[in-house]
Amino acid sequence: MLKAAAEHIKRVHSVVHGRLTSPHAHENASSRALDLMSSSPGGGAIGDSATPNRITRSWIRCLQEYKLDPGACNDPEVVSSTDLRERQERLTDMQSVAKVEMANLYQQLAGSGYAIILTDRDGVLLNYFGDPAFTHAASKTGLMPGAVWSERVQGTNGMGTCLFERRPVTVHQDEHYLSRNIGLSCAAAPIFDHDGELVAVLDASGESHLAQQHTLALVNMSVQMIENRVFLQQFRHEYILRFHNRSEFVGTLSEGAIALSVTGKVLAATRCALFQLGLNERSEIVGRDIAELFNITFCGLIDSSVKKAFHPIPVFEARSGARFFAVMYQPTASTTSATISASRANPNLRASAAANGAAPAATTLDALQLGDPSMAANIHTVKRVLERNVAILLQGETGTGKERFARAIHLSSAHATRPFVAINCAAIPEALIESELFGYRSGAFTGASKDGQRGKLLQANGGTLFLDEIGDMPLALQARLLRVLEEREVTALGGEAPIKLDIHLISATHCDLQKKIGNGEFRSDLYYRLQGLTLTLPPLRERADRRALIRQLATEESEAGSPVELDDHLLALLERQPWPGNLRQLRHLLRTMIALRDTDCLTQRDLPAEYRASVQMVGGPPPGPLPHERIGMPEAAPAAEAKAMPRLNPLESAERLALLTELERRDWNLSGVARALGISRNTLYRKLQRLDIKPRDKSLFH
Repeated sequence: MLKAAAEHIKRVHSVVHGRLTSPHAHENASSRALDLMSSSPGGGAIGDSATPNRITRSWIRCLQEYKLDPGACNDPEVVSSTDLRERQERLTDMQSVAKVEMANLYQQLAGSGYAIILTDRDGVLLNYFGDPAFTHAASKTGLMPGAVWSERVQGTNGMGTCLFERRPVTVHQDEHYLSRNIGLSCAAAPIFDHDGELVAVLDASGESHLAQQHTLALVNMSVQMIENRVFLQQFRHEYILRFHNRSEFVGTLSEGAIALSVTGKVLAATRCALFQLGLNERSEIVGRDIAELFNITFCGLIDSSVKKAFHPIPVFEARSGARFFAVMYQPTASTTSATISASRANPNLRASAAANGAAPAATTLDALQLGDPSMAANIHTVKRVLERNVAILLQGETGTGKERFARAIHLSSAHATRPFVAINCAAIPEALIESELFGYRSGAFTGASKDGQRGKLLQANGGTLFLDEIGDMPLALQARLLRVLEEREVTALGGEAPIKLDIHLISATHCDLQKKIGNGEFRSDLYYRLQGLTLTLPPLRERADRRALIRQLATEESEAGSPVELDDHLLALLERQPWPGNLRQLRHLLRTMIALRDTDCLTQRDLPAEYRASVQMVGGPPPGPLPHERIGMPEAAPAAEAKAMPRLNPLESAERLALLTELERRDWNLSGVARALGISRNTLYRKLQRLDIKPRDKSLFH
């Protein structure tokens, strides 16, 4: 095989250079071919048939499998415009990311005579950025959208050989199989999806006479960036853990990224994540609990990331104890076209949403009206002040959808296409809140960016500023915010001239601000400035439109083109849940059920075990006693006492379980439990009595 390949290479060089002029020339050409094989840039023991390099292997394929004539001058093979369009549509998401990186790579190589090319997995050229100096080569070799550059059609070349080898390759000039391509120098790298499937190839091709080693390195970096960004885009509705063994590299192209379900199970991982963890196959990580990989729980990662304002926290790999630095980002929901338009106009909005784990709502106020009287009243009221620049304060328990409601207000207003900037006042360190809100000039303080930073107030100029958890804003900053809101102008840290502001202000809190004012923790003058209109969003358990809301959220969480239905028994059971986590808890449950479903119709069997245990199954036997339900009761209660216990209906049983869980979590501190539930201690005492919950020891009541 090696001799046949050598004879073929001799024939390629003879055809190209016109040196095949006598029988003796055959021997000389064959010798030169063997020399070429021994010194090829592919490296390795090329002369050894057991380890041929990639160029030799490719030439052998072209000769023996594809039966290609190296001197063929056939017209390039081009797919139809319909076929090309279908191929481009199949990779729409990847192409939108790739085009940005292709443009960046093109700028880096501009003036070098290179074109940046993207092909699909069949070698069909989808898109390219061409250097003007490369026009002649493009016309000769068929570098045009729709042209097929697989090895089977074009012989040895950067794109086709990369597809076959599934690794980065450089094919320089006379390493090409077809004589018509020997003027090209190509550097190509494969693009893989999160399942490890090869989906495309990125290539830089030019007429350079020297093989530029740095070109392949640049192409590799661009591919890594494309894979990372596509991964983050595809799993934006899931939790994303981003990590590296050096904290400063978290957020760079060399970081590892792992997508996690709401239960903390690994859904997918990037190639960099596998490399960081020393794993070879995705099967070694997919489906495992995150606590099996690192010495921290799923909830611990979320809490630590929020408390550290999404700065990397140290974690240790469970297997080897190696230290990494990680950040957990929370899911985001899809946005409307108006929100997308605003985000494109202002890239800082995307960063804000990612940093705050925001879940933008793809809906307007009318879409939130599903039949609940209190929500209908809120929507009717807010519509009356929509265009009057009245400050709005949203109150309600955690998870009731305050940000969703705020976004709906924004999208229903005249400035829907303007920025919507959300900032969580509880998630940013006190030392950074001022610079985040007001921005700063270059050199304003030690460590400040040399270019300065526009604050959130300026980013929201012309649109809406949403201040979530406003009750947790430090007192010192409250005074400055009040002044800005009164004067409608802002001065950046280190700046001199104030800038006029035109913002619509919406604030939200789960706290009792009146109580905070009484405790000296919140300024009364700021409160009165924020409460132009105060609306209270009802908890899920009190909403009359629970069934319609469950259906709506299930539709939102379903995949496009594959709607999911819920049967009546499941809907009835979900309606009876107490939902202490409100809409957030419901959305995460539906997301998990939809992800794990076997069919497109969800039933009671699709519920996680903890939900099936907490409520009697509709049409089925009641569940047996659970450990949680025995908390606070003697291990062996007398029969008379057991008979005296009231029989609870399914809704009361679920409420009892939820309350017992909260009591246990807070070590039976009733004051803390009452604050967490947003109820008074007297209300809590009545619930304990009604649900027959007895303390384990009287001393535990505080």
